[in-house]
Amino acid sequence: MSKVVTFGEIMLRLAPNGYYRFFQNDQMQATFGGGEANVAVSLANYGLDSVYVTKLPAHAIGQAAVDSLRYFGVDTSKIVRGGDRVGIYYLEKGASQRGSVCIYDRAHSAIQEASTSDFDWDAIFEGADWFHFTGITPALGPNVVDICREACKAAKAKGVKISCDLNYRGKLWTRAQAREAMTDLCQYVDVCISNEEDAKDVFGIEAESTDIYAGEINHEGYKSVAKQLAEKFGFEKVAITLRESHSASDNGWSAMLYDGENYCFSKKYELRIVDRVGGGDSFGGGLIYALLNGKSTQDAIEFAVAASALKHTIEGDFNRVSVAEVEKLSGGDGSGRVQR
Repeated sequence: MSKVVTFGEIMLRLAPNGYYRFFQNDQMQATFGGGEANVAVSLANYGLDSVYVTKLPAHAIGQAAVDSLRYFGVDTSKIVRGGDRVGIYYLEKGASQRGSVCIYDRAHSAIQEASTSDFDWDAIFEGADWFHFTGITPALGPNVVDICREACKAAKAKGVKISCDLNYRGKLWTRAQAREAMTDLCQYVDVCISNEEDAKDVFGIEAESTDIYAGEINHEGYKSVAKQLAEKFGFEKVAITLRESHSASDNGWSAMLYDGENYCFSKKYELRIVDRVGGGDSFGGGLIYALLNGKSTQDAIEFAVAASALKHTIEGDFNRVSVAEVEKLSGGDGSGRVQR
């Protein structure tokens, strides 16, 4: 069984019921989520040995975050306990022409104030095959950039494959800060995951003749983006998700995977969205699983996109699907008929 380690911040998610606006009534749903935690859950659901690393307070809310991962079979034994608070994000889900809103309250969280001495990466990576992190994690502060660098160095020393989802978040750091940190960290990365905006925001690499707000995708432009990224950093593979945003409720969803020779585009799904948060993470989890299981470039991108298409139908950050469900959809059965 392949062993995958992911590292990042898991947060408390507070969201109004359904599609209510903030405090339209006096109730909020409390769940947990975060980029790398979402990937860890996907991989555990697919039957891999999934290890999640972070730092969380030793109080009841920190324990609840740990328990949310244990429910899915994620290995939480490497989580460091300490610090004062769990980061929070508030989510107001959009609908039709009203976009979703995400408000962060994560300053001074346990992981944001962590240090390199908190993590024994040599021990964490013992027996590991893959390491995954996102650009959200180093955005938490220079100290966390240092932690990510130490993790990448230790993973490389042990021959562990490394993937990174660029995931630029303008509310956490500037483009200049992101470019400096990610240029350093990406020298260790084997598989890069990006979307329509990340390559432009972080590295200034832009797809030509594409308007993400008009929902217009130019395949040739994204081929150029993938090739430029691969040549700049020596990535073995570059995956780019392609979201055609017709509205907050309806998106076209597909992706491309470049392996240094071939540009493989997936089929496109027309999504009616229930919850899009975690959609990119479910793509990353699907891609990691597919590559670790030796799927071809085309089959790998089809599996990852199908996994993510299913996530858009599920409430919460975590993708609660099985390999069989993903393969059914990637194989062409997207009818949505009742299963009896």
